[in-house]
Amino acid sequence: MPDIQPASPALTALRGGLITALITLAAPAHAEDPASDARWVSDSLSTYVRSGPTDGHRIVGTLKSGQKVTLVSSQGNYSQVRGQSGDLVWILNSDLQAVPGQNERLPQLDAQVAELSGQLKTIDDSWKNRVQGMQETLDSRKALIDELETRNKALNEQLEQSQSTLRDTQARLGDENKQVMMRYMVYGGSIAGAGLLAGLILPALTRGRKRNDRWF
Repeated sequence: MPDIQPASPALTALRGGLITALITLAAPAHAEDPASDARWVSDSLSTYVRSGPTDGHRIVGTLKSGQKVTLVSSQGNYSQVRGQSGDLVWILNSDLQAVPGQNERLPQLDAQVAELSGQLKTIDDSWKNRVQGMQETLDSRKALIDELETRNKALNEQLEQSQSTLRDTQARLGDENKQVMMRYMVYGGSIAGAGLLAGLILPALTRGRKRNDRWF
């Protein structure tokens, strides 16, 4: 009986789902609550900030990539934000994002990766144990089938032997019945013959006695 092979498509699909989940966690979640006023400077750059909502306003400083700011208002292509120092500055909308930067998300992602990796290992171990249990069950069933086949073969041999003995016994009984019938026939014939002789002799003897009685 061939060994059981693990259902790799299902396991592969599960692994793919976990990998997709990791990619989703690593990607910026732009679908977060749009009503939140929390913003972060884009991870892709360190940007200048201005004193007003146009390119003509003077540059008053910079914000570091991934730095958290608070959105105050928006005007055109610019948004007014409050930095950690409390100052109000203007920054291009394209330089803001609604999710934390990678540096802030990295510890959380590492923890989630570790958790998902542990789940994947648990799934692998569980699947291996399940396959091993199925294999052991099939092996035990195969052993039981082999045992039953051996018993069936032995019973068939005993049946054939019993049938052969029965045929021999029936043949002997037939012969004995024939011999008994022959004996009955011979015995019956002997009795019939003796009766016939008695029937012939007794009348003759009787007649002879009667004749002798007349002479006296």
